[in-house]
Amino acid sequence: MTSSLTTVSVKDFYREVFGENCHDLDTILNDQQMKDLGHFNVFNFKDVWKNKTTTMPYSRKVYYKISLIRGRNNVEYADKVVEIQDFGILFATPKVPYRYIPQGGEQGGQFCIFTKEFLAKSKSGFLIDDVPIFQPNTDFVYHLTEQQFKELEGIYEKMHTEIASDYAFKYDLLRTYLIELIHCGQKLSPNPTSAAPQNASMRISMLFIELLERQFPIESSQNVLQLTTAKDYAAALNIHVNHLNKVLREVTGKTTSEIIASRIIQEAKILLKQTSWNVSEIAYCLGFEEIAHFSNFFKKQMSYSPLSFREL
Repeated sequence: MTSSLTTVSVKDFYREVFGENCHDLDTILNDQQMKDLGHFNVFNFKDVWKNKTTTMPYSRKVYYKISLIRGRNNVEYADKVVEIQDFGILFATPKVPYRYIPQGGEQGGQFCIFTKEFLAKSKSGFLIDDVPIFQPNTDFVYHLTEQQFKELEGIYEKMHTEIASDYAFKYDLLRTYLIELIHCGQKLSPNPTSAAPQNASMRISMLFIELLERQFPIESSQNVLQLTTAKDYAAALNIHVNHLNKVLREVTGKTTSEIIASRIIQEAKILLKQTSWNVSEIAYCLGFEEIAHFSNFFKKQMSYSPLSFREL
């Protein structure tokens, strides 16, 4: 299956917007500064994307993004399509890959990007992982009235003004504006989703495979698989586990658990043959809490114990 889903880092975003020749890129995205303080920035759609493609490919961002949208757009994620007719706001999380497609007419709006570390520095102790609007099992696109759009646009304008200022505590103030924006979103009701397109099953299957493959190869014995069960993948794709199983059976003839097990076995064989890691280390990085569980799993799949396979 051809892959089209990519992982987009903060640096990837800036390279896409400003090009590889952005002289301030290393300064803006100093790794230590991002680690210590997090990252935040705010943009006007027209200023950023005026020379870029208007259709966003499916991608998983490692940062959070809140987009205030004006114009007709479709937002696609998993098996859902949300239609924005006039005004809307989108709360994107690294947990859910998505794309939105302009449907013609004048497009406008604003957006901000930020990392988890940026909000973690809030004096209020704001924890983004606890916010319902950023959970993977909730809708994250909301319809706005024109009045609501204007009110939220006012928050973005304050963000633009503050980020350009030399006020010593401007990032504390920007965190306050960002939290206000998130709370405004929490009060909104999600848009109804339209009927899934005919290729929804293929798209869900593709997204599942991408989520699975993105965890590999295992390059360090300290790396641990984050998604190991059918329920984990269903939650990440924002669909019910039974629906994911049904789709994968239709497309691949296999269940979700069978596909996951097959990929884990493939990686286990590589690690047993190509690394000097002991079986306990391999079991740990593949998501097994007990070495006995891994050994039983491997023997069931391969008819060999891990050590016997290594010695072949």
